[in-house]
Amino acid sequence: PSQPPSHLNRSLLLPLTRPLRTMATATKPAPALTQTAAYQQAFEKLQSHATAMENIHLRQLLADEGRCQAMTASHGDFLLDYSRQRATPETLALLASLASAADVSGRVAAMFAGETINPTEGRAVLHAALRARPGDAAAAAAEKVEAAKEKGPEDGVWAVLGKIEAFAEKVRSGEWKGETGKALTTVVAVGIGGSYLGPEFVYEALRCEPVAKAAAEGRRLRFLANVDPVDVARATEGLDPETTLVVIVSKTFTTAETMMNAQTLRKWIKDALGEAAIAKHMVAVSTNIPAVEAFGIDGNNAFGFWDWVGGRYSVCSAVGVVPLALQYGFPVVRSFLDGARDIDLHFASAPLEKNIPMLLGLIGVWNSTFLKYETRALLPYAQALLKLAPHIQQVDMESNGKSVRSDGSELPFQAGPINFGEPGTNGQHSFYQLMHQGRVVPADFLGCVNSQNPVTLPADVAGVSNHDELMSNFFAQPDALAYGKTATELRAEGVPEPLVPHKVFSGNRPSSSMLVKNLDAFTVGQILAVFEHRTVVEGFVWGINSFDQWGVELGKVLAKKVRAAIEGVRKG
Repeated sequence: PSQPPSHLNRSLLLPLTRPLRTMATATKPAPALTQTAAYQQAFEKLQSHATAMENIHLRQLLADEGRCQAMTASHGDFLLDYSRQRATPETLALLASLASAADVSGRVAAMFAGETINPTEGRAVLHAALRARPGDAAAAAAEKVEAAKEKGPEDGVWAVLGKIEAFAEKVRSGEWKGETGKALTTVVAVGIGGSYLGPEFVYEALRCEPVAKAAAEGRRLRFLANVDPVDVARATEGLDPETTLVVIVSKTFTTAETMMNAQTLRKWIKDALGEAAIAKHMVAVSTNIPAVEAFGIDGNNAFGFWDWVGGRYSVCSAVGVVPLALQYGFPVVRSFLDGARDIDLHFASAPLEKNIPMLLGLIGVWNSTFLKYETRALLPYAQALLKLAPHIQQVDMESNGKSVRSDGSELPFQAGPINFGEPGTNGQHSFYQLMHQGRVVPADFLGCVNSQNPVTLPADVAGVSNHDELMSNFFAQPDALAYGKTATELRAEGVPEPLVPHKVFSGNRPSSSMLVKNLDAFTVGQILAVFEHRTVVEGFVWGINSFDQWGVELGKVLAKKVRAAIEGVRKG
């Protein structure tokens, strides 16, 4: 507005009322595609193949039974069907050539070996070590990386897990008591970004799973992420400080939003129970022990992790394991870690045509780079997975939302599709209209053979169970997207001519379907690792660094300046 409201400081609004600077209009040379001659050749072949595929409809592709059978992969009870992608076995062969030219298998091996594959931060990438067992390659690599450092967390992965297990058991058994002698039955986990999205996804996924539900009886877990004070009110609503344990999750113990929320809950506890209660009611997941102790938390109650763990890949570290073990007990968490490890081993060893994360990653590259689709939907037909899409949104978009390669050269194409999603069937009543008759949005459907909470109504009320109804939609939607419905079919059904164009479904809209048997802790770990590794594969093919996130820094810097200006106004 030309005249800002009088109660606002005009100097704060001045930058918003100035005209934007004129952008330079000089034409820049197009960035070079070539990484190597082999990469250039493989890329150009895929471009030509994409052109040849333009006039081939999925109706034609799905009529080929041999193709459909070839475009499936399974690992244990985890099934992937990608026959509804706009691709053929030739497409996969060409994508495999591109992956070979990009040395994807070599880079995967380097990741598991603990080599420095995050060049801008000079770090290894070893989130697989968080769920490894002794003797696994990733575990040995993590030990080697830590041994080479002059300083680092004193405890290794298994020592930290053992410390968490012992602590969780003390709290859950009532041996660890609060200031007034009451057991701590409620946990509030304070963190943001990767310190929140991953743990919340796993928590929600297991809330109604029978084993986890039984283990969590009488306990509550809440998350506080947003610095908006409304989130504080929501997180603490109905809670008693006497029975609440707060877990502050911040590697450096300096994250602005997290530390403001931490101070807010510190005051909440102090006002109710006194200063001495802080040490009994607050613990930390951090590597900055001096800052933890200055806050009033006993340094012995800080659980560490490592610089080779990126925030969005940290749910299997103390970041997720501490709050989840407090809620569900360590055996459930160990099963979750084992599920992720199972996919790690599969990803590191399975041939491409059977490698589920590899296939998903290559399909993602095909859809984004060659078919030019800019979005991707993640559609779990399981309400328990309501927080899967928000977590994978961060894993994928923070990892691959880049415009330069690892060497700093400009990418000649856009990387990192826009990810979004919602559980079925809710999404069908929200954005599927666009998916069916608007923009083409490649989709990943995920369903479960068995429900965590089976319900069967009397036959005279419903002929199928609730889960049957859900899964009927799971199986129908990919076909509707692929086949569509023609004007000829509509006229044959007697649809009035004026309505025909409104009811035509063009089809030819790609999707993949994943099916698991039971959504238990092990399977939740598998699902997590599948999508983590899909992201890594895409980044390796594109030649970008999927493990830094410089794009989040500028806003933080500018926020500090605005914060200082606001503080000055507040002080008069």
